[in-house]
Amino acid sequence: MNPDSAEPLQAPPRLTDQLAALLMQRIESGELGPDQRLPTEQRLAEQFGVSRTVVREAISQLKSIGLLTSRQGAGVFVAPSHQARALAFDPTVLHSMEAVLQVVEVRRGLEADVAELAARRITPEKARAIMDALAELEACPPVGAPGVEADLRFHRSIARATDNPHYERLLGFLEQYQRDAMRVTRTNESLDSGYMVEVHHEHRAIAEAVCRGDVTAAREAAMRHMANAAHRIEHASPPVRRALDALLKPTLSRPE
Repeated sequence: MNPDSAEPLQAPPRLTDQLAALLMQRIESGELGPDQRLPTEQRLAEQFGVSRTVVREAISQLKSIGLLTSRQGAGVFVAPSHQARALAFDPTVLHSMEAVLQVVEVRRGLEADVAELAARRITPEKARAIMDALAELEACPPVGAPGVEADLRFHRSIARATDNPHYERLLGFLEQYQRDAMRVTRTNESLDSGYMVEVHHEHRAIAEAVCRGDVTAAREAAMRHMANAAHRIEHASPPVRRALDALLKPTLSRPE
C-alpha cells in the first residue's frame, strides 16, 4: 500500500464513549429491558473497571438520547421501549478550535431563550437553586473537571427554571460536546486573570437578572456571555491558541 495515500488513523474512542456504546448495545439487544433498573454507579464502575466519572458521563449520554431515564429516589432505568432515540452523539465533532466555536455558537441562541423564559417563570425556590449553583461554580478552581461540571450544573439550573423539560434535555445532549469545549474555554480563561473576572461577572449577571425576573436583562446577559466566550477564544494570543489546540486534539484518546 502506498503510504502517501493511506487513510489517516482515527483516534480511539474515550472510555466514556466505549461504555455508552456497550450499554446501548445491551439495551438494543434486550439484555437490559424496558423499565429495568441499572446497577449503581459504583457497581458499574467496578464491573467495567472505570471511574464513577466515566459511568456518570456515559449514563448522561444515554439519557440525552432517550435510552435511559432517572427516577427521583429510585435510580436510573432503561426507558420504555416506545421512547425513540431522537439524537445521536458523535464524539469526533470536537476536532479543532473552530469546532469548539461552533458549539458556542449553537449555545448562544439557546442559552438566551432559556434565560429569558426562566426569568418569566422564576419563583423564590428556583432562584435559590440558581444562586446555590452559582455559589458552587464560583468556589471551584478555574481548571479541572469539577469546574466544568459546576459550570454545566449552573446552566442546567436555569434551564430547569423554565419548567420546560425539553430545554433541559436539549442542554443535556449538548453537554456531551460542552464538556470538552468547556475544558478548552475554561483553560483559556484561566490563563488570563482578566478573563476570569469577566466570566465571574457574566455568570453572576445572568443569575441575578433571571432571579429578579428581568426578562430583557436575562436574555442580554446570556447572549453577552456566549458572545464573549467566542471572542475570548478567537482573540487568544498565538502561544495560548497553540496550547489550546494541543489540549483539544487528545480529547478523544486521553485516559479517563
